[in-house]
Amino acid sequence: MEKINIAIFVSGSGTNCENLIKYFADSQQVRCALVVSNKPDAYALVRARNLGVETAVAAKPQLNDAGFMMPLLRDRAIDFIVLAGFLPLVPDFLIDAYPRRIVNIHPALLPKYGGKGMWGHHVHEAVKAAGETETGMTVHWVTPVCDAGEIIAQYRCALSPEDTADDIAEKEHQLEMQYFPQVVERVLMQTFS
Repeated sequence: MEKINIAIFVSGSGTNCENLIKYFADSQQVRCALVVSNKPDAYALVRARNLGVETAVAAKPQLNDAGFMMPLLRDRAIDFIVLAGFLPLVPDFLIDAYPRRIVNIHPALLPKYGGKGMWGHHVHEAVKAAGETETGMTVHWVTPVCDAGEIIAQYRCALSPEDTADDIAEKEHQLEMQYFPQVVERVLMQTFS
C-alpha cells in the first residue's frame, strides 16, 4: 500500500506538529511529508527540519494563491491536511480540493470558545473568565466557517476554581499530546481504507 502523505499546517512553536511527526515516524501507512507555516519564524519549522521533514512558508499572499499552494501540495502527493495550531482561515480552494480531508485541533470544547479571535491563550482566558468546571480539546473537519466543521472527537478534563489560565492551558495541552495523533490516525484509516 502507498503511504498516506499528510501535510501539517502550523503557525507557532509546533509541539503538536512534532508530536505528530514522531508518532508517525515508524508508521507503515502514514508519512508526514510536509510542514507548512504562514510564519517564516515559526519554531515548528525548526522542529520539523530537525526531524527530517520538508518545510515550506506560505504567508497570506501565497496561502490564498491557488497557483502557489496547489503545486506545493500536488508535487508532494499530499493526501490529507492536518491543522495543528494554524491561525489563518484555510482558503476555499483548498477546502474544495481536499473535501473532508482537512482536520483542525481546537483548544476548547466546541462549539464553546470557537470562532474569530478564539485561539491560543485567548481561549483559556475565556474559559477561566466564564468559570467553567471543565475544558478540553476538539478535533473537527475544516469548513469555510471558522471552527464550525463537524466534530470528530472531543476529550475533556476537569478544572478547579483555583486554576489559572496557564493551568488550564497546561491541562488542555496534555490532552492534545495524548490524543491528537491517535485521532488523526483513526480518521486517516477510515478515510483511506
